[in-house]
Amino acid sequence: MKRFPMMLQLILILICVMAIPTAILTWYSGTRILGYSESAIADTSLAGLNANRELNENAMNNLAQDAVQLAGTNIFDRIRSFKTYSELNSDYIDVVSALKILNELVSLNHRVDGVYSTYFLLEGANYVVSSDRGITTLDRYEPVDWLEKALEGRRGIGGVWYPRQLDSGIKVVSYVLPLNRLSTTTRGTIVVNLRESQIGDYLSSSEPGAEGFMLLKSDGTIISHNDKSLLLTDGSKQPFIQEILRNQVREGYAFHVLEGERLLYTWSRSEQLGWWNVNIYSMDELMTKTYSLQRSIILIMGIIIFAGTILAVLLATWLSQPFRKLVLTIRERSNLVGSNKNELAFLESAFKRMQEEEEGLHALLQEREQDTRSLSIHHLLRGEVKKPIAEMFPERYYVVAIVSIDRFRRYVSKNNPETRSYHRYLLLSKCESLFPDGVHARGIYQNDGFFVFIINYGQDEQENGANGIKGALIQIRDTALDLLGHSVTTGVSSQTEFSVMIPERVAEATEAIKHRMTKGSGCIFYWKQEEERSRKYIYPTNSERRIVNFLDRADLDSILMELESISREIHSDEYISYDNILFIYNQLIGVTVKHLRENHISTSRIFAGRGNIYSAIASMDTLDELENYIRDFFTEIVQHLARRTGEANHGDRIIGYLEQNFCKEIVFEEMAKEIGISYSYMRKIVYELTGKSMIDYTNQLRIEKAKQLLMESKMTITQIATEVGYFNVQSFNRFFRKYEGMPPSSYKTSRTKTS
Repeated sequence: MKRFPMMLQLILILICVMAIPTAILTWYSGTRILGYSESAIADTSLAGLNANRELNENAMNNLAQDAVQLAGTNIFDRIRSFKTYSELNSDYIDVVSALKILNELVSLNHRVDGVYSTYFLLEGANYVVSSDRGITTLDRYEPVDWLEKALEGRRGIGGVWYPRQLDSGIKVVSYVLPLNRLSTTTRGTIVVNLRESQIGDYLSSSEPGAEGFMLLKSDGTIISHNDKSLLLTDGSKQPFIQEILRNQVREGYAFHVLEGERLLYTWSRSEQLGWWNVNIYSMDELMTKTYSLQRSIILIMGIIIFAGTILAVLLATWLSQPFRKLVLTIRERSNLVGSNKNELAFLESAFKRMQEEEEGLHALLQEREQDTRSLSIHHLLRGEVKKPIAEMFPERYYVVAIVSIDRFRRYVSKNNPETRSYHRYLLLSKCESLFPDGVHARGIYQNDGFFVFIINYGQDEQENGANGIKGALIQIRDTALDLLGHSVTTGVSSQTEFSVMIPERVAEATEAIKHRMTKGSGCIFYWKQEEERSRKYIYPTNSERRIVNFLDRADLDSILMELESISREIHSDEYISYDNILFIYNQLIGVTVKHLRENHISTSRIFAGRGNIYSAIASMDTLDELENYIRDFFTEIVQHLARRTGEANHGDRIIGYLEQNFCKEIVFEEMAKEIGISYSYMRKIVYELTGKSMIDYTNQLRIEKAKQLLMESKMTITQIATEVGYFNVQSFNRFFRKYEGMPPSSYKTSRTKTS
């Protein structure tokens, strides 16, 4: 292609460009026409119905799960002993307990959209705690006699959904959850009223041609409908609905003609609730769009093909003319080879050569600039005095100032790398210009929020007490606060007359900044020789022992008191050093972690979200920040120990429940939610205690009971299968043979002969 003239290349390229949209439109038209065929429309509509159904069920499941979690908090135990409204109001503390329950119910309302109200009815009480009317007597609240009917046929330990109409006329679907003995000893019922209109929002379809929707119970009662006058009526009387309910097909679609209009009925049945979701669409409207789309695509394709052919020739001629003139001029004025190439290939080689020359010049300038300033300063900080230093710092005296960003981790979390790089550029450029005439200052950025400024000044500034430098440092502090949104702490070294002493002055400024720990951030600290004292480290050994003892008892209040005692001791020592403070808290953390591990407590679970604790302590600026971190550290430990103790009796509760209810249908997932643990963790507990899975252990209990009934009763095998929890004789025979090696009839015969 490099040898073909550019005009011919452009014509070919433009024709291809015009051909691609034509191919795309052809593919698009075929796909869309197929998509709007009857079967594809039905499949798409059914998928949309299932998506809306799952959205509605997820919202209802979330609401039910929130209610179950609230039931497992034991918060209702606070009013268990108050059966009358007057007893509850007799004491302020009791009223506060009821108000806490009310707050939890109100909070439950806000977790899922569309909740109208939530209330709790204590068994045998004459009052109700509700989110809509507060704490009131039953005679002033809506009737609750419908609860018994709602709970008919309830299976397992979960709640039930029941559609109804409130006294106010509002249609709701109520979730009724009786408190279970696995979670609390209190008897009562939680009722959450979800607006029918919210369910309608989930189920209504925005697809073209949608004419209506309905949600029905398994018996045909309408739970939700776009026509609100049909709510809670018999849905089987609606056109074609009886056929859907009678066929019992879980999901599908069918075409029907009603009053001369062809309709698409799609339905899907919920496996969890047994409810029927039905959507109705107008096929006539949907197919009209298909025909219109076909005609539009054919017309567009004809226009593109005709116009593309003409434009390809015109654009190729017009676009190639400036290029051909440019190439002719470059060839006449340069010595570039490649005259046998076409215009585009020639321009590519010419611009590539220009780019290489420009990059070479830029690299040389950049290297020169770096050598004359930043690189020289970096060398100086390492004690290497290069030739440009004398030009940059011509005066006699030197000091080093280090500006450190306070709460650097918070600053990093709020600003992305590009913003931080821009802040560094602005701060360095502005701060260097703040120093007075006769003072030469150059700064560079080092890691972890540190800016190093080398300040060079003469005799005049020295005789003036370096007041100009001090004023400039104050302006740097204020400028950094405005620019970064964070305060800065500055450490200033002592004076020197020798540039080779700069590394030692950097160390002095770094030590001065450490005073931020005890004296607070946002200050300017000047290094003084007399502040360096050789003193023995202090360490609260007695407090350490007491904290470890309090950990064994999970006594958080006493631990916090000991931490306050350590804090007072640190604040009372006027000359305590930064290193001594870090030593105290690092040692205290190390002893605590060692004690936990010696007691076989997993520290990885406790501190999973904290990262490296010692690095976090070392990065803190002030003593208050460090003390808050240590208090949170011990609070997490004690809370973990408390949760660990509360989980110790899960095994006894699980095994006891299985042994008492193995003849019933047990929903293990709901059982785990009631206990407050995960299903996988519950399976692990049962396996560790019995050596069997939960299903095997339950079946073993059933077979043992069946063996007893075979020998001691006159019940038939069918009756025994039902009695021990099997729905049919085939399942009973299969499990009996699995555990005993023979069918139940053979077992009874062999035992009878032996006896």
